[in-house]
Amino acid sequence: MKRILLIVSVISIGVLTSCTTNASDKVKPENVAVADLRDSKVKLLPVMTFNKTNHDFGVINEGDIVEHKFTFTNTGNAPLVITNAKGSCGCTVSKWSKKPIAPGAIGEMLVTFNSNGKPNVQNKQVTITANTLTGKETLKIKAMVTPKKKLVSSGIPLSK
Repeated sequence: MKRILLIVSVISIGVLTSCTTNASDKVKPENVAVADLRDSKVKLLPVMTFNKTNHDFGVINEGDIVEHKFTFTNTGNAPLVITNAKGSCGCTVSKWSKKPIAPGAIGEMLVTFNSNGKPNVQNKQVTITANTLTGKETLKIKAMVTPKKKLVSSGIPLSK
């Protein structure tokens, strides 16, 4: 028992005395300068600020092609360049301006959803690749697609 108490005491003293150095004394001035330069560049990046990032088309019929225009503002301090906008499947397509969007300017992204062959609840997204801090932004669309009615005569499906 005395040994355990002695070991705990020695460890406690060692821990308490090892923390006497000031961490700020270990910081190198050249590392502070590099960090300041890096952080100042972050302030020069564009920022995509969307009015909304989700859109619900509601109930649509299978085969309908619907579209929604998402608007955004470049609230950053550098021109915004969108290099790609890819849908989560081939049924979701987007169009956007290939020109840089100046700080303070408003941009638009048109997202089109083709519901052909996509019955029931559909949740899709568009991943935008741009020169923002994260490099990626995401837009989401949703729709409840009413399935096409199939005509049946004596057990043989007929097309419309």
